[in-house]
Amino acid sequence: MNLSTSEKNAPSRHIGRSILALVAGMLTAIVLSLGTDLGLHAVGLTSPLGQPMSDPWLLLATTYRTIYGLLASYIVARLAPNRPMQHALIAGFIGLVVSIAGAVATWNSGLGPHWYPLSLIVLALPPAWVGGKLREMQLRSQTAASTMS
Repeated sequence: MNLSTSEKNAPSRHIGRSILALVAGMLTAIVLSLGTDLGLHAVGLTSPLGQPMSDPWLLLATTYRTIYGLLASYIVARLAPNRPMQHALIAGFIGLVVSIAGAVATWNSGLGPHWYPLSLIVLALPPAWVGGKLREMQLRSQTAASTMS
């Protein structure tokens, strides 16, 4: 049995699309997080870069980073060639690893309380799951709608 060229290339196309989905989602989270950070600094609402931030501002940063993580995971799941939840959770795991590395790198830096990096670690995977779940629900809804018509 001979496989066509498109069938032979399908796994590599899926891997490429998977990588692009992950990169697009991660870039979304990075750009939104850094853009918000820099915007808050630019208008003088937060401490200058490199200075400790107060708890209320860190709580705000935790909140918007969690929301951006959810959005990024949804984007990963939306762009994934297959298995949207798996892709979203892989993105969340990458976020978890980055959060752990960030906590280790800044633990004794005096830039803020320890609850902040710990919260980023704890909150890395739940928004990824929610982003993947939203995409799965969307796909189920589309499937149900197409079978009704």
